[in-house]
Amino acid sequence: MGVILDSSILIAGERRRDSVSEILERVESACGKTVSALSAVTAVELTHGIYRAKSDADRERRQAFCEELYQAVAVHPLTLEIARLAGRIHGEQMGRGIGIDFPDLIIGATALHLSFGVVTLNVKHFQAIPGLSVTQI
Repeated sequence: MGVILDSSILIAGERRRDSVSEILERVESACGKTVSALSAVTAVELTHGIYRAKSDADRERRQAFCEELYQAVAVHPLTLEIARLAGRIHGEQMGRGIGIDFPDLIIGATALHLSFGVVTLNVKHFQAIPGLSVTQI
């Protein structure tokens, strides 16, 4: 089994100036030896952060962090299968009056499609996705 890393742990780590390897070690401590990966939506969120940086130094640091991250872990695309799974989950949960933010929905659906869990700082964001294993670090 593996885990999809939510952007919350990556953004918090980058802000603390942790290296990618330090973040991956923290994930391994919480989850055991496992494969870590990303959803493509996380790459969107991280890239957004690069261009929201308030200084050139912050922008360059975030860019370097992202490049290191993308070399260290696989980034899984949003495929038709994942899109259909996300649509089913969203429709079923909305029918129960439970909303799920789009980025979290795609991250969670990617994890479910791969039979992975999600590692996050925001467990509440992912608890609404049935069958998803969620680990908080």
